[in-house]
Amino acid sequence: MQNNICSFLVATILIITGCKVRTIPVREISVTSTVDEEDSVKERIENAGDNNVSHLNTSNTIYDVVHHSEFDGFGQFILPLERRYDENMHISQVASLLPYHSNIDSQLAVDTINYMVDESVDNDIFYPIYEDEKMQESTGLFYFRGEENAPFAVVCAGGGFSYVGSIHEGFPLAIQLSEQGYNAFVIQYRTGGADVACEDLAAAISFIFANAEELKVSTENYSLWGGSAGARMAAYLGSHGTKAFGGDELPKPSTVVMQYTGHSEYTENDPPTFAVIGENDGIASPRTMEQRINTLKSLGIDAEFHLYPNLGHGFGLGIGTTSEGWVEDAVAFWEKHLQQ
Repeated sequence: MQNNICSFLVATILIITGCKVRTIPVREISVTSTVDEEDSVKERIENAGDNNVSHLNTSNTIYDVVHHSEFDGFGQFILPLERRYDENMHISQVASLLPYHSNIDSQLAVDTINYMVDESVDNDIFYPIYEDEKMQESTGLFYFRGEENAPFAVVCAGGGFSYVGSIHEGFPLAIQLSEQGYNAFVIQYRTGGADVACEDLAAAISFIFANAEELKVSTENYSLWGGSAGARMAAYLGSHGTKAFGGDELPKPSTVVMQYTGHSEYTENDPPTFAVIGENDGIASPRTMEQRINTLKSLGIDAEFHLYPNLGHGFGLGIGTTSEGWVEDAVAFWEKHLQQ
């Protein structure tokens, strides 16, 4: 009985939160994918270089992550800490911070954190997107470098607009994209609703465009990726553009990649869209997602829908599930539109 009530409350919260163009000449950019599908993301992260810095393990605590010397100024954004938490909780219990997600691997989480520790030794991995210090307290942009001047992707993790689950479906995805040569960003946005989250995403894209030379990224044919609430953000910006949410007037993304969301709105000018969801998703409706994709197709917009059996909501990379490999499929879809 208690479990049924909890499930109902989670679904209700998600439903409630449920969540101009400037032309740039196309320039050919060659990005070679060297990732072997058999070589798991988990193995690649585990094999990240050891720079003689302090690595963590699943016995370390939230406090250790937040106050890690390499994460000075942004350690509070590594884990989803927007809600009440115990700083003495071990990383092995990270799943309790991600109630709307599934397929959570605490070892992958700590390996991801250590990957970021190593990257931060020689590179800035976090950037503020606002000049206002108050806004900086709850926002920012993580950067995972690929090849210089390659296209970029912005990843928006979900969490029902009550937390930002980047440790599960943001950072690991960005790492995989960067290792395929693309520059990948993960946004830390304000929780509370789609409006403020989309404003932050518009600000983040504007920041990347304004600082593209310093960041060494191409601003052509970028993509937006998101899971659940984050997929709504990506879809809204894909439909309406950055200026509609207070950002600069910029080109829309060349591709939007959406995971498990009940987002149904669209426009006749939506970008090509790639969508994935599990058939057992109890929060987002697979039928609603498929209907939206079919509508885009009827408008002449390139779109793909993938439904995976025996899978629920919030599966992230989907390692060890029926969705494993979906990221490679999504990248291939994006690559179709890089030169269009």
